[in-house]
Amino acid sequence: MNALQRHRRLTEIWASDPGFRGWFSTVNHTDLGRMFLATAFFFFIVGGILSMLIRAQLATPHSAFAGPEIYNQIFTMHGTIMMFLFAIPTFEGLAIYLLPKILGTRDLAFPRLTAYGFWCYVFGGTMLLVSMLLGIAPDGGWFMYPPLSGPLFSPGINTDFWLIGITFVEISAIAAAVELTVSILKYRAPGMSLDKMPIFAWYALVTALMILTGFPPLILGSVLLELERAFGLPFFQVDLGGDSLLWQHLFWLFGHPEVYIIFLPAAGVISTVLPVMCRTTLLGYGWIVAAAVALAFLSFGLWVHHMFTTGIPHMGLAFFSAASTLVAVPTGVQIFAWIGTMWKGRPELHLPMLHILGFFFTFVIGGLTGVMVAVVPFDWQAHDTAFITAHLHYVLFGGFVFPIFAGIYYWLPHFTGRKRFFRLGELAFGLIFAGFHVTFLAMHWVGLLGQRRRIPTYAPEDGWTTINLISSVGSFVLTIGIAVLLIDVILHVLTAVRGRRNPWNAGTLEWAMMTPAPAYNFASLPHVTSREPVAEDPELCVALARGQGYLGEPRHGWRETLTVDIASGTPDYHVIYPANTRLPILMSAVTGVFFLSLLLKFYWTIPVAMIGVAILAWRWVWGLGLKEDIPPQGIGRGQEVPHAASVARSPGWWGTTFLLTANATFFGSLLFGFAFLWTVAPGWPPPEWLAPSALELGIGLAGIVAAPIAARLARRSQAPLPFLAIAGAGILAIGAVCAALMLRTPDPTGHAYGATLLVLGGYGLFHAALAALMVAFLAARVRRGFVSPLRRAELPIVGLWIDYLATIALLILLAGHLPGLLS
Repeated sequence: MNALQRHRRLTEIWASDPGFRGWFSTVNHTDLGRMFLATAFFFFIVGGILSMLIRAQLATPHSAFAGPEIYNQIFTMHGTIMMFLFAIPTFEGLAIYLLPKILGTRDLAFPRLTAYGFWCYVFGGTMLLVSMLLGIAPDGGWFMYPPLSGPLFSPGINTDFWLIGITFVEISAIAAAVELTVSILKYRAPGMSLDKMPIFAWYALVTALMILTGFPPLILGSVLLELERAFGLPFFQVDLGGDSLLWQHLFWLFGHPEVYIIFLPAAGVISTVLPVMCRTTLLGYGWIVAAAVALAFLSFGLWVHHMFTTGIPHMGLAFFSAASTLVAVPTGVQIFAWIGTMWKGRPELHLPMLHILGFFFTFVIGGLTGVMVAVVPFDWQAHDTAFITAHLHYVLFGGFVFPIFAGIYYWLPHFTGRKRFFRLGELAFGLIFAGFHVTFLAMHWVGLLGQRRRIPTYAPEDGWTTINLISSVGSFVLTIGIAVLLIDVILHVLTAVRGRRNPWNAGTLEWAMMTPAPAYNFASLPHVTSREPVAEDPELCVALARGQGYLGEPRHGWRETLTVDIASGTPDYHVIYPANTRLPILMSAVTGVFFLSLLLKFYWTIPVAMIGVAILAWRWVWGLGLKEDIPPQGIGRGQEVPHAASVARSPGWWGTTFLLTANATFFGSLLFGFAFLWTVAPGWPPPEWLAPSALELGIGLAGIVAAPIAARLARRSQAPLPFLAIAGAGILAIGAVCAALMLRTPDPTGHAYGATLLVLGGYGLFHAALAALMVAFLAARVRRGFVSPLRRAELPIVGLWIDYLATIALLILLAGHLPGLLS
């Protein structure tokens, strides 16, 4: 089989459905990455238009451009769109498109999960846009602080759109994070050990793990606030045992890591593009990886620096102030490594390099103002002024948008297979750079003069008129520059001027394939011996096209790839991907019905939607099974590896592990909230405690012990059905105890204690129902012949969920019964 025949055969196997309908059934990461990026930049345009409306309103005093209600909706939607619908999805889209290519594999770990996440993002974002078109958009700020966002001060549906729409969108982020984490750890080219991974993959891995542990607190806060608004559960009402500061803690447990979740992928782009522009290698690879990991850890210890003015004890102020200053160290390590890379190389001022220089100038200023607001006395003065808004934009625009523009121009030849013909990019960069700094330097200035943020107008005697006018003029220059950049990109896509395969002479694997990329990426998978395989072997692309790597011969119509050992990169098992399907868009649509039912208070459709999701999930997983044992597969180069269905830690096991990591963070945040209210909120102890029940404790503990033990015995037994039945009985016992906790809890609308117990019991009951469904599914698989002594990968996956259920059930029982016993 020659290279052309191999290409045609692989294209038949891997290609998406032709035409417009292929958008709705594709599970190919290249297609989905492009769709993510296109959708994210559509939201970027919408958010940019809203920012122009804000600056038009503030250009002159007493402006009648927009009334206070509309203005509140505009700035809320601007912040929400830029943070949730542009920044994170742009990272997801870029990572989904690039990672399999730079890692030397054919797709991500769970292609259908990628598609599901994309459609959840589209539907959730559309929900928010529709609210804006109907004039009922969220109006409480992108931070939604109670009590102003509670039922008393925001009685309409506006806030519900934010709480429910953002939670829907966050499903996409969690799905992408699980996908990217497993893909980076397991789906790499043979030989690519951790120390040979491209630097962008390291940044993406750290970011994905941060999403898994940073987003659940926000999801929990949104759930609790919506429960308060819809059913009167008083989590944030001080007079009923709640505390509005609980929302701030949960929100900023997400919100400050979010800043670094946005920055780190952009830093990965800088670390990838800068050495190529400087014709050298990256200085301090190991130091940069260590700095990225340190930045991730430190970012979770900084959330209180957004709350310095809320009455935090002085010891806490000192600790979080020091931590906020310390975060400059790993950031500085990266900055100096990049400067060293430029120093040892020969920088060439191509368009990506211009945007990198714009990043340096802008982000360093943002970092310096960040150190300023880390100092408590200064923060007390500058808090809630336009100075903070300007600082935020310097960090996020400078630290994300400039690097992303550099990455777009760097990888645009890869996206299109074409070279630039029109030269509008340099003009666009000049307008963007000048317009940005005029806008936000002026905003720093007016903030120091005392202008509050989020105000719809001001008086002429305040002395802010000239500065605000300058800022607004600069913002329109910035907008024109972004418009010119988008026109330049569109012209690049439409202009059919064929470019070289590797125009930058880069060394990473994405340039070792034809451009634009084929559906299968690599005709055969490379063996990697360095961080820059293409620079080491310029003829690698030709060798892979000829099938001289791994899995070079298409067979059985399989979409096949390899996984590797996490540390060493040694091939460990063979994977067959599922084909194109519309299941992801159907499942996301039914998920959307669930969220719309909550939003519109159509509570009778909620169980219908949940049943629909369960049915589609059952069908989704059922189609992945095998009824025949697949023997070890030859992968080329004289090697054989077992199939994924015959190993204990299959891709599904790894995906479940990281999904449960996010789940455990959600539960841990719930316990944190319970402890916070108990120790800090006024109105405690509650009027009455839950009466302890020895019977419930005994039944619950029996289920907690029996279910995991039976699940382990099922994994080891040749006849697992009896043990699955015992595990199912233990799960039902746990579910019954959680239901009893919900029924016996003190009035949940009368005090936050009862409301918290109700949520804890509901959380346990939901997971008991989920585990019972999994056990029933697994029993059906055993009866239908999908499980054999060789095909047992599904048993450990269900075992993980049962272990998790037993752990949370024990903690729920302690939280529910122990206070009553002690009192």
